[in-house]
Amino acid sequence: MLGQDGPLIAVSRARRPRMAGIGVALVGLLLLGGCGWSTTPAPTTSPSLEGSGSSAATGPSDTGPSGSVSSGTDSSGTDSSGTPEAPIQADGSGAPDTGDPRAIRAPRVDTCSRLTFAQAIAPTAALRGSSCRRPGITARTFAVGRLQSLRQGHLLAVDSSAIQDQVAKACPQRLRRYLGGSEDTHRLSMLRAVWFTPTVAESAAGADWYRCDVVALAADGRLARLRGPLRGLLDDERAAAYALCATAAPDDPKFRRVICSADHTWRALSVVRLPRGDYPGIARVRRAGPECEDVARGQATDALDFRWGYEWPTPAQWRAGRTYGVCWAPADGS
Repeated sequence: MLGQDGPLIAVSRARRPRMAGIGVALVGLLLLGGCGWSTTPAPTTSPSLEGSGSSAATGPSDTGPSGSVSSGTDSSGTDSSGTPEAPIQADGSGAPDTGDPRAIRAPRVDTCSRLTFAQAIAPTAALRGSSCRRPGITARTFAVGRLQSLRQGHLLAVDSSAIQDQVAKACPQRLRRYLGGSEDTHRLSMLRAVWFTPTVAESAAGADWYRCDVVALAADGRLARLRGPLRGLLDDERAAAYALCATAAPDDPKFRRVICSADHTWRALSVVRLPRGDYPGIARVRRAGPECEDVARGQATDALDFRWGYEWPTPAQWRAGRTYGVCWAPADGS
């Protein structure tokens, strides 16, 4: 979600004298105000990339990203390869051309788009998908469904909270099945579900579909390029390229979350599961962190001298759905 407060971070160095075997950890605590991504879909009419209507469905982040980037598509709807993309909203005012059958036709699965970040968080899609073989794609349509617009004999508006909540629940669930992997693997991934519904005018013309796309967050306000097939990606070694990393230690002012295929110095290692229900309080969620030391030791180059970090959720993040902590360690094992 946009504008959430930053996470709470503890960063430690574990040093064990080689003879005595006594461990000492020096812990610094810092409240970060930087950007990240929250982890559950927002019940809104637009795709909100948390860590996402669209919304990012999973991820270990904290605040919604902001801003937008150019994906190589100019205002005419033609990408840098010269291939025109079919606009869903046809005229310059943004009103759909409902005389064009494309305005109400359901999107197709396994088509791709070159969306900017700003386009990915819009409630309706500015561009239709086309071939996934084009270079520089940033979004892939992995599921298309039909809106359940009738409730107790009444037709629900496409921009109503009931319809938007329906899609906000369906797309993240379908992404889990599409990508494979465990719940923790999804939380440590930069892959997100975003979703789109017809405009009000398109809905009035008969459009009753919703579209689920998968995107990858590169960094704050930027999408990464998608490469190759994505189905089942989190079940194998391909997941590493889309994992959560950072540019510096979590307590460093230069700390920024990035996709692991980009330059990075720290890596998110695992998820710390916390009790379900109401927020347990800072003291309790902080006490869950020592398991991160063991996780970091397991991948350290020197098990007697290494660094590790623990990031736990704030009350605001907990209310937004991020009910777990994250273990961090240097990517080089130091």
